[in-house]
Amino acid sequence: MPTRSQLLNPDYYAPVLSNALRIVAILVFAYIATRAIVRLMRGLRGYTVRMMLKSGGGHEYEVEKRVETIESLLGKALFILIWIVAGLMILKELNFDVRPLLAGAGVAGVAIGFGAQNIIKDVLAGMFLMMENQIRVNDVAVINGKTGLVEEINLRTTVLRGEDGAVHIFPNGIIQGLSNLTREYSYYVFNLSVTYSQDTDHVVSVLQSIAEELSQEEPYRAVVLAPIEILGVDKLADSGAVIKARFKTVPNQQWMVGREMNRRIIKRFEEAKIEMPSAAPTVNVVLPATESRSRAGLTPSPMRPVPSRCSTRTISRRRTASACCPDNKDRCRYPRIRGSCCA
Repeated sequence: MPTRSQLLNPDYYAPVLSNALRIVAILVFAYIATRAIVRLMRGLRGYTVRMMLKSGGGHEYEVEKRVETIESLLGKALFILIWIVAGLMILKELNFDVRPLLAGAGVAGVAIGFGAQNIIKDVLAGMFLMMENQIRVNDVAVINGKTGLVEEINLRTTVLRGEDGAVHIFPNGIIQGLSNLTREYSYYVFNLSVTYSQDTDHVVSVLQSIAEELSQEEPYRAVVLAPIEILGVDKLADSGAVIKARFKTVPNQQWMVGREMNRRIIKRFEEAKIEMPSAAPTVNVVLPATESRSRAGLTPSPMRPVPSRCSTRTISRRRTASACCPDNKDRCRYPRIRGSCCA
């Protein structure tokens, strides 16, 4: 125990204050290093995009998404590394011997490796996901049957945001099926049904004129990459002929172009008197022409009387029988069953 004279001596607190100041300096340095890395990554982002575009790396939008994904992943890894080193330095300033800790971490890493095989599998799958450039941040993808916007790509997980706002988190190791809907370019594919009484060549010409007007107007001029491609009459359905077509657009913009195209098709078809099949089918009932039969010398057949409804009575052995009387007579169709008679 320190004596009273030692406690009153300022030199007694000098080592403690020195360690405290060094700890504060380590924390400040770690914070400044993380902020500097963030600024450095932002500065390198534009330079990397320009260099990749010069080397023919693809469309500018695609290159930016790839660089943003790599920047996010690398920034997180450097952030974790800086603070791990800062934590070890602080432990050393607190007079903890970190050498046994580091040696134990190696042994513990081997034990954890056997027990955390799924985590290692997820990390390795995430690394290949990044190196093969399968998906990027801001892509629209279908992962294991779920469709959404890619918000995050981490070493262990991939995060999707669904259309309804739901967040879907997939460990990278369990991704069995992946479809990227917005890589390099996208297509908006639509099927258009018209009745069989319409001229399909005229319908195709109207569609081409609508698409040409759409591609010349803003903001659709900048996102449409090619004229509309009409594939022709795709199939003959019960309600009418189905014409299939598609628009080639920049990634993530195919739905905007498709919605505007649908709106203009409805308006233009109504002006051009092009009939599309309705959801509810129309049934035409043709009544027999009795007057025409009489003029031709044919006598119409007499209408049969409507059979009366038969009574239902419970008979023996808890059986129920129903009988019809087509000629309104008091006789049963099933005479062997007693207790069932006609009304």
